[in-house]
Amino acid sequence: MNRLAEQYAAPLGRATLGDQLRRHARTKPDAVAVVGYSADGQDGAAGARTATTYAQLDARANRYAHVLRGLGIGRGDVVASMGRNSVDVIAAYYGVLKLGAAFTGISPMYRAPEVGHQLGHATPRVVLVDPDLRELTATVLPDGARLLTYPEIDALLAGAPDTEPEADVDEHDVAMIVYTSGTEAAPKGVLIPHRNYLISTAPAWSWGLRTGPDDTWLFVMPFHTIAGLGSMTTLTLMGATLVLPATTDPARSLEIIAAERVTVIAQTPTFYLALAAQPAFGPDAVGTVRRCMTYGGQMAPHAVSSWAAAAPEVVWGTYWGQSELSQLGTVGWFRTLDDVPDNDPSWIGKPVTHLEIKVVDAEGLEAEVGELLCRSPSVMLGYHRDPERTAEVLAGGWVRTGDMVRIDAAGNLFFQDRAKDMIKTGGMNVSSQEVERVLHAHPAVLRAAVVGMADEYWSEAVTAFVIPRAGQAPDPAEIIAFCREQLAGYKTPKAVHVVAELPVDPQGKILKRELRKSAG
Repeated sequence: MNRLAEQYAAPLGRATLGDQLRRHARTKPDAVAVVGYSADGQDGAAGARTATTYAQLDARANRYAHVLRGLGIGRGDVVASMGRNSVDVIAAYYGVLKLGAAFTGISPMYRAPEVGHQLGHATPRVVLVDPDLRELTATVLPDGARLLTYPEIDALLAGAPDTEPEADVDEHDVAMIVYTSGTEAAPKGVLIPHRNYLISTAPAWSWGLRTGPDDTWLFVMPFHTIAGLGSMTTLTLMGATLVLPATTDPARSLEIIAAERVTVIAQTPTFYLALAAQPAFGPDAVGTVRRCMTYGGQMAPHAVSSWAAAAPEVVWGTYWGQSELSQLGTVGWFRTLDDVPDNDPSWIGKPVTHLEIKVVDAEGLEAEVGELLCRSPSVMLGYHRDPERTAEVLAGGWVRTGDMVRIDAAGNLFFQDRAKDMIKTGGMNVSSQEVERVLHAHPAVLRAAVVGMADEYWSEAVTAFVIPRAGQAPDPAEIIAFCREQLAGYKTPKAVHVVAELPVDPQGKILKRELRKSAG
């Protein structure tokens, strides 16, 4: 290794996420990094409040690093976490990264088969879980993995030093493995290195999302998603304050927004609708909010007008991104729906500064409507243990997003459809094929198809159509209950329609657009 390479591999000049947390601990030690609320409030109370400064967060992350090293974790290993948003998950994340290991989050809403699949694919050496999830996780724990609850590891942290661990970490090391469901047979583990956030994603947030150290974010995005883990990473890199409410209950959320003087919220249209419907909603509750970011669906006009009356300075941000791009791709701003280009609610803004795009038709020629292709310094390293799909999605030197868009003369992008029938419900991605596989396992179901139906509350409601087996008369409520045993709640169908046949094309492919029309 030459002198310059050595300089950028050592703390002298390297760029890793853990290094930035250490810098904050030295330059702004008393600034609040995380405010956490417990979920045990009574009669609408927000619950007990804790505040953690950047110095305290860095010290706790260092303790996690020393404990995990004692458990055998080192560079290139994987640590998994299945827990609800908390300061300990953030400290564990940074502790993992300070050792050169990778962090992966698992949804606490998952059932045992889903947990088992992700653990089997990620092969973590240590799995950290909330206490109530220990029993479930233990039934699917891979051989050789160590399972600890957060309270159990807390006892180990008490005897660990809070000094910076000496570790060989490089900006090209994998920092996170984010799992995202597609329409293929299995979820994909997206490999994201340290460098992506430091040289691309965080700067794009600063310039594109107008984010900075003075922001106080109401943070309800779960840490197992790219929206949650990625946003937490960017905000702590910038030195902002995250407020973790431990619940999305709208009444409690309003109480916390007022108490913490929250300036930014990023959530789905469903969440904003729920807040606006509360009796306490008004200037006293949300008057400090300056930016409302939304994703996962279209904002209802009455939600925009309600917020304008309660918080006149609010501007709305619509954005689009993918895990394969380390989260952020496009962003657009508006105060009223009249500001939206073409008055088209499918508008997702324009590319952020670090992103190059082109829209291509089926022949690969640039077009007004077609698949969105991207390239950027924030592109993933690839899919974990899946070179074939990595080569497919990165073919030709561009990320093939699988999303269909329209682009206008000014460069505005408008989301048209998901090329592979992804359903976006309440801000979460659901693979229609994953739900269909569960439906096909039901003894009374011969064939099934799943689509997302437009829904004012969920944006899209997971909706199933099933053909019964001969002699069977399946009960929709019973089928939904069956799915709920196998799938997270947001993946479970909201409605099941029993039909005699499914519309198909000459090749036998189900015409899902016809199903949407039939139930619309």
